[in-house]
Amino acid sequence: MRGAETGFRPGDRAVLGRPGIAALLQGLREEGYRLIGPTLRGGAIVYDEIQGVEELPAGWTEQQEAGRYRLSRRVDEALFGYAVGPRSLKHLLFVPRLRLVQLRRRGGSISRTDEAEAPPRLAVLGARACDLAAIDVQDRVFVDGPHPDPDYVARRRSLFVIAVQCGQAGGTCFCVSMRTGPRAERGFDLALTELLDEGHRFFVEVGSDAGASLLARVGAPRAGEDDARAAFEISRRTATQMGRELETDGIKELFYRNLEHPRWDDVAERCLGCTNCTLACPTCFCSTVEDVTDVAADDGRDAAVAERFRRWDSCFSLDHSYLHGGSVRASLRARYRQWLTHKLATWIDQFGTSGCVGCGRCITWCPVGIDITEEAAAIRAGDGAVAAGKG
Repeated sequence: MRGAETGFRPGDRAVLGRPGIAALLQGLREEGYRLIGPTLRGGAIVYDEIQGVEELPAGWTEQQEAGRYRLSRRVDEALFGYAVGPRSLKHLLFVPRLRLVQLRRRGGSISRTDEAEAPPRLAVLGARACDLAAIDVQDRVFVDGPHPDPDYVARRRSLFVIAVQCGQAGGTCFCVSMRTGPRAERGFDLALTELLDEGHRFFVEVGSDAGASLLARVGAPRAGEDDARAAFEISRRTATQMGRELETDGIKELFYRNLEHPRWDDVAERCLGCTNCTLACPTCFCSTVEDVTDVAADDGRDAAVAERFRRWDSCFSLDHSYLHGGSVRASLRARYRQWLTHKLATWIDQFGTSGCVGCGRCITWCPVGIDITEEAAAIRAGDGAVAAGKG
């Protein structure tokens, strides 16, 4: 059923208690969705498959700083009382390893399989504004580009999104600087704001007909103006709590004219080349192709399988820029400069937007605490110094 037929339309607002959230998740499961939501795994809050509301990180939060992530208990039982964990939504759409083709030889015949399996229907609970902005960035690459990626497109079309408006900022968050949060305005089917002031409840915003239909199924009452004001006040307050900030005025031109800035040498002395920043980043999309072969015996006849996979890679790996004769970017200095300049400058030329959404994951999960906002500020502070010195 469409939302217009059930009393809710995109743009409408409702309110739910915790049992209502459980009913939403049950409704999605009945529609054949696999649930992906925030849960405790390995000492962190991550997006992973869940069965219901009981697996959400009730009463947990985290502290994040450069190179540091720690879980801690809250004084309440908030379900979404944290910022963002190490895992974004990237792995759900741009999967870490994807088989492109399989060749199988049996006897004297060779068969080819390149039909991808139908992707699962996924429903994501807890998507933050920065993650939705990152999906929008990747859509420009994999959907709106000259060569759409069929696997990404299929997964994207089957995704149902329940966003959560941030109620607190993390120590490495700077989404306000990038104009990507903390409030999600689009890209969701439903959006929740968790209210803890007068009873535990959730202000719900409808973003699509599919979201309206689901909300109507659980019998959600419409929200009053008091709940709406409380929800928007939470977003306003969160916007004042950013742990970091990044000056973006003229940032593309800033990086273009500072390709020989001495800061590149400074950061190269600290960078381990571990690729953590690119793997945690929700927009990085570097990949490589690998071939795998398997030879076996089958009833006395030769049987062999050759497969080609696409898997995630990183511009920080030496082989990623390998051309005949060697790597184009052999030094850490060159690789870090390539990553940061692409993220904050050339990406704008390619796709009309920055490649950074201000989630802060690259800062938190860098083992040596390299901070993208600090590096950009240092380059801005010394803008033009190299050129003047050479003059």
